[in-house]
Amino acid sequence: MRPASHRWLARPLYFRTQDIVTKPNKAQITLDVVRAHLIGAGRPLTRRELSADLGLTKAASDKVLKPLLASLISSGEVIKNRRGAYGISKEMNLIRGRVSAHRDGFGFVVPDQAGPDLFLSPKQMRQVMDGDEVMVSVAHVDRRGRLEGAIVEVVKRAHSQVVGRLMLESGVASVVPDNPKLTQDIVIPLNETGGASPGQIVVARLIEQPTLHRPAVGTVVSVLGEADEPGIATDIAIHAYDLPSEFPDEVEAQAAQFGTSIDQAVASKRKDLRMLPLVTIDGPDARDFDDAVFAERLSEGGYRVLVCIADVAEYVVSQSPLDVEAQLRGTSVYFPDRVLPMLPETLSNGLCSLVPDEDRLCVTCDMRLDESGKVKSSRFYEAVMRSHARLTYAQVQRMLVHNDETLNERFAHVRGHLDPLMAVYQTLAKRRERRGALDFESQQVYFEFAEDGHVSGIRRHARHDAHRLIEELMIAANVEAARFVTRKHLPMLYRVHEPPQEKKLEALELFLKSEGIRMRWDEVPEPAQFAAIQKRLAGTPSEHLINAVLLRSLSLAVYSPENAGHFGLALHEYAHFTSPIRRYPDLLLHRAIKHICRHKPETKFPISDDHMVELGRRCSWTERRAEEASRDVDERLKCQFMQRHLGDEFSGVITGVTGFGVFVELVELGVSGLIHITSLPEDYYDFDPETHRLIGKRKGQIFQLASRVQVKVAGVSIAERKIDFEWVDNET
Repeated sequence: MRPASHRWLARPLYFRTQDIVTKPNKAQITLDVVRAHLIGAGRPLTRRELSADLGLTKAASDKVLKPLLASLISSGEVIKNRRGAYGISKEMNLIRGRVSAHRDGFGFVVPDQAGPDLFLSPKQMRQVMDGDEVMVSVAHVDRRGRLEGAIVEVVKRAHSQVVGRLMLESGVASVVPDNPKLTQDIVIPLNETGGASPGQIVVARLIEQPTLHRPAVGTVVSVLGEADEPGIATDIAIHAYDLPSEFPDEVEAQAAQFGTSIDQAVASKRKDLRMLPLVTIDGPDARDFDDAVFAERLSEGGYRVLVCIADVAEYVVSQSPLDVEAQLRGTSVYFPDRVLPMLPETLSNGLCSLVPDEDRLCVTCDMRLDESGKVKSSRFYEAVMRSHARLTYAQVQRMLVHNDETLNERFAHVRGHLDPLMAVYQTLAKRRERRGALDFESQQVYFEFAEDGHVSGIRRHARHDAHRLIEELMIAANVEAARFVTRKHLPMLYRVHEPPQEKKLEALELFLKSEGIRMRWDEVPEPAQFAAIQKRLAGTPSEHLINAVLLRSLSLAVYSPENAGHFGLALHEYAHFTSPIRRYPDLLLHRAIKHICRHKPETKFPISDDHMVELGRRCSWTERRAEEASRDVDERLKCQFMQRHLGDEFSGVITGVTGFGVFVELVELGVSGLIHITSLPEDYYDFDPETHRLIGKRKGQIFQLASRVQVKVAGVSIAERKIDFEWVDNET
């Protein structure tokens, strides 16, 4: 029997009864027990030492302790050092983060917790790839004042496969990654090329990850084809970003078991909204319908507004195969030629989709608004509904704004209920303006495809009031959902948009000052101050310039269980509730709302606070991944299209200014490219980063944000997604 000592008494896992130390049995050994034991030890311990202290046999250690240690390592709390001992990361002064690579070979570690990024030298970057999760120590501070990191451990690899062009040089095969952030070529054994020809785009599975002393090694598992083949842009993105494109059989089977119509026994226990003329309003190409809306004027004044959202949580139960897959995907990914849905189509386009003239289960936000658009009361409940019409934004615009007689007649059964919707939108829009929310007008780019699959045209669509109508109703419902769950103290994911960072604010202040605009704000500006700048310059030649600079100063929105408000919308509480078919955070919020509606105790909610933190990180990451993949496909398709326009002239607007040239976006097509400084009128140029201008020293010609220019397409590189323009002198 081991006598108690001061060392052992410091460890909370042992309790003393009459000077006898008792060890926990196998069933009592949990993550908390192991974590506390390592903290109490005061030094890293090997698994053998841990097993001995906990009284575990080798078999029990393999079965119980080994997976717990693996989980702690995966979460970044614990690290295994070179002698095989396990220590607490914080005690070892290590920082966990994700690698962000630069195409020039260096990179940074973006910490999981708040703190400055750590610079990684090209040498350090040899052993990692963009997106890898690592533990780093601070090596030193370089001459530029940057913290420089040294990689201690790669916690999780971001890439199990790489997409790129197969090359064969001097008898050595390699894959040059398509992703410019992956700067290391993948060595391919000559007998592992999968029958691909040099120059073809392939998928290489990594069989050896890179180290400091050797490159990554892979084997070709798929040949995608030539770089300009129809459809290959999306295929490349799917593999390059490791997007799940096929559902496992058990997930498809679980989705199929619900059938094609709702369970009427379930429907009978819900509030019946089937007679209410709810409608969906979406784009013409929409296939999954998350939301339906209804509004009516009340006799006592004000409005009743219903936002009904597909009840996905009724079918996708926590920890089920459907849920595990949805969490893995995080979001649906939309490409010009296809969609990778978060849920199988039997649910996303079928049983959950609020298609017209079909009974559907929904979660409803039922609001009462006064004449000014203020929400006086709201409640949530589970309901059954039936969409009375599937409308498009263009149809609603033509009926409400242009009084289209043909459409008015076609949709006569719901036409009268569109006017209250528009009236509600107008009051909400005024409230939005009064609270100081920002509004950046954007035009969406659509691709037109020829029969052979190549891009035949690009067109831009601007938003109009029908888009804004739905947007404002969804924002109102999202706010009420956030408040509803917050009041009940259940863990949830807020949609957080923090104020601009200090460095960006400093740059913004200098720019505004150069434009004759003096703004005073405290350490954190109010959204209304930004909105005031927008309003002041609306309709002036500087409007697009100022909006571009304001937009670049803003932070990225993320999902977090910590509510920090939404700066852009000028809201104190905001969450995503209205799109559970295509976004996992919305599905999580639905579970909380249904939990409350069913009067279940708070302690029975299946998701812990700690788990919600991790879900927030993952959902933010999957959202970025989807955005980057979609943007990558768009840029590749634009390059393919512009290859057929070499030498053609277009009108453009300057969207970026650097020391090496200006970036220009073509007005009609939404295509961006670079006019290198050597393609500008012959002169020497000074770059002013504060005013975002290039100024000719001899002639004084100025190139600045938002200036209109005429350009000629000089070159296109599909591999690099780059388009080069030449400046055209209109006066010659």
